[in-house]
Amino acid sequence: MRMAKASSWTEQGWRRLPFDPDVLAWAQAALPLAQAALDAPDAEWRCGGTWFPGVDALANDSAGRVADVALPVSVRQALPMPVTAWHRAQVSALRPGYPRPSPEESEAAFRFRRDRDAAHVDGLLAMGPQKRRMIREPHGFILGLPLTEADPDAAPLVVWEGSHEILRRAFAAALAPHPEEAWPDVDPTDIYQAARREVFASCRRVALPARPGEALLLHRLVLHGMAPWAEGAVADPMGRVNAYFRPEFPSVADWLRLP
Repeated sequence: MRMAKASSWTEQGWRRLPFDPDVLAWAQAALPLAQAALDAPDAEWRCGGTWFPGVDALANDSAGRVADVALPVSVRQALPMPVTAWHRAQVSALRPGYPRPSPEESEAAFRFRRDRDAAHVDGLLAMGPQKRRMIREPHGFILGLPLTEADPDAAPLVVWEGSHEILRRAFAAALAPHPEEAWPDVDPTDIYQAARREVFASCRRVALPARPGEALLLHRLVLHGMAPWAEGAVADPMGRVNAYFRPEFPSVADWLRLP
């Protein structure tokens, strides 16, 4: 697995923020809250019990604080847009064996998860019985904050560098024939899938393992996913656990056009 190199936000579509003791303090304060979410009676584990998606599961407040520990200044200053109110973060937890087949996924979906890291762009929701993709959650960015230690090949986040511009062009082509107010109801599925194939053929796939105290910032349009857990890889007993913030833009037009 190729490891990530230093990158440009605009060219590569991702950025690693260097280790910061304040970020580590935030992660340590968030960890018991993440453990509570994993232990909750209604916790939904997918992929044969190897992945907890944990949407809105972290009990942070609207300022991003956890247990009275503020979201660090170094993180806030690195963001590509201001955030006035933070949503409850996702708690994504992965365990050894990820991914395993499960009843909630078709065989084709499982193969895509195993062989292509379930590569996707955030904000596209599967709608209707045919699971057509609609741009219903236009995120401004993706901020990942590791909460546990894990080996580099223990199901790390992966990205396809430069894929955000290929996908931007694809979405622009799908949306251009329609008025902007109708964009959330446009079905870009076919163009999106074709662009994804182009990305697989032309963009460099890199792994982005990170440790508590670091942070990962992803462009909102970059193709990304989670690699399988390599045999023999080890991690904290909780698994690889990350908190993810994805504040939303007010419109799909901003999501498409802004840098």
